Amino acid sequence: MDLTIKQGLHEFYIGENSKEAIARITFTPGDDNIIVADHTYVSPELRGQNIAKKLLDHLAEYARSNHLKIHPVCSYVVRSFERQQTYQDVIAK
Repeated sequence: MDLTIKQGLHEFYIGENSKEAIARITFTPGDDNIIVADHTYVSPELRGQNIAKKLLDHLAEYARSNHLKIHPVCSYVVRSFERQQTYQDVIAK
């Protein structure tokens, strides 16, 4: 199974294409260089493999590269931002 993370329009995903993604993290553009991380999904067969973290890492790197901040709405992203210091530079305050 190909676990390559691909970039779509306002998302990072794993799968043959965006419509058939088996894992994804989505975001919506906001105001003032802020993006809203609004949804994370990992299919049951991929759970327990840190796939959601890998997707969030891609989103954080995208934010850094584009001088953006992330406003977490998705519960997974909220918890990750609270627990891990590695994302402190991209949190919208």
